[in-house]
Amino acid sequence: MGELRGFLKYQQKVSGYRDVEERLKDYREVIMRLPRHELTEQAARCMDCGTPFCHSFGCTLANLIPEWNDAVYRGLWDEAYDRLELTSNFPEITGRICPAPCESSCTLSINDAPVSIKEIELAIIEHAFSQDWVVPQIPRQESGKKVAVVGSGPAGLAASQQLRRMGHQVTVYEKDSAPGGILRFGIPEFKLEKAVIDRRLNIFQQEGIEFETNVVVGEDLSARYLKRTHDAVVLTLGCRVPRPVPVPGSQSDGVYFALDYLTQATKSLYGELSPQEIVSAKDKTVLVLGGGDTGADCVGTANRQGAKKVYQFEIMPKPNKWDKTWNPEWPYYPKIFRSSSSHHEGCERRWQIKTKKLYGRGVSIEKGIFCEIQWTKDPSDRPQQQEIPGTEFTLDIDMVLIAAGFVQVEPSKLLKDFNLQLNERGTISIDENFHTNTEGVFAAGDAVSGASLVVKAMNQGRSLADKVNEYLG
Repeated sequence: MGELRGFLKYQQKVSGYRDVEERLKDYREVIMRLPRHELTEQAARCMDCGTPFCHSFGCTLANLIPEWNDAVYRGLWDEAYDRLELTSNFPEITGRICPAPCESSCTLSINDAPVSIKEIELAIIEHAFSQDWVVPQIPRQESGKKVAVVGSGPAGLAASQQLRRMGHQVTVYEKDSAPGGILRFGIPEFKLEKAVIDRRLNIFQQEGIEFETNVVVGEDLSARYLKRTHDAVVLTLGCRVPRPVPVPGSQSDGVYFALDYLTQATKSLYGELSPQEIVSAKDKTVLVLGGGDTGADCVGTANRQGAKKVYQFEIMPKPNKWDKTWNPEWPYYPKIFRSSSSHHEGCERRWQIKTKKLYGRGVSIEKGIFCEIQWTKDPSDRPQQQEIPGTEFTLDIDMVLIAAGFVQVEPSKLLKDFNLQLNERGTISIDENFHTNTEGVFAAGDAVSGASLVVKAMNQGRSLADKVNEYLG
């Protein structure tokens, strides 16, 4: 695969991001692209390794990475697209937002920089769109069966396209104003422009998938009616209940959950909400509680809204810094310190910080009391936190964004009417065939696994489609 000893001849190159001062003035995509000749060189770095861990271990979708790397190296971009399209329903999205565990498990990562897999994936699909190779795949034969998909996030979209290509009539029901779920309203525009989603949805619609938006199944449309009018029902509802921060003052005005904040910001860009209707960070000192990707998205959004100062506090320890190009935990995704593009735009980050109290003289937040902690283990070997004496401090803040993760599927009349069983995590219980305890009702994605990666939700959606197809006979 690739050029013989190309990994010795060429060094890894990544495209990087637009200049900070420039990108803070807009919400356009921050990533840049490598020129074609440099992409060819990066593809040439792919080794002819006996076991491609990128494909067999790192990629949940089992993308045929060595095969499309080789095709790019040989200039056969149409072949590269054919191989990519076999396993991925929307690589233009994963090529932008996936954390690329495939690169962490690349064989080169044992002692060198990995192949730039994510960049090559994005280049392939964008070139395919530019050449009009991405066309609807109309099923040759209709099955006569109807499937309802509730929720249009990555799992729902992947499942709906696979089921439609199997010949089933598919209708996707979405409670929001437009399809996409977390892809549309949970990921900021500067990471994933919504035109990218709409371009793919246009393909879906040409294939015959129907979308019903602003429909809350269980309220606007009964679960009983849905089951009666379809041969199977697929639930891809996501895991949307945010984890609260149990501290005094967390219910005060000026304290918001991250997803609500990000959703409003996106809707305001598209005119669904006016600037006066949204929560804005303009001229405010903002504190983001939570050090993950959602927290970083809040940082980037707050800076674009004109925040005066942005802090990000994380209660867990700071990951170890790693300045080498190779993976210290190969083939696993390493637990190392990372900074997103948003962090480079302006943010003060701290770790092992406990929030003790949020308060203000009136009802709105004005200050917070915090302290440093250390992590130990109790006699049962479970982690526990201990405050470090003398480390308490106060911070003046105008706004708090809670980005502490998600805990369960959102309770709804739909779940109750279908009499669905939930597991101890508060997500939908399924068997090995993605079947719930209710006949003809299936579930996949974050609603089953809890909040996870987009690529994992896609894979579950694809796998579920196979099982639903078997069920429909």
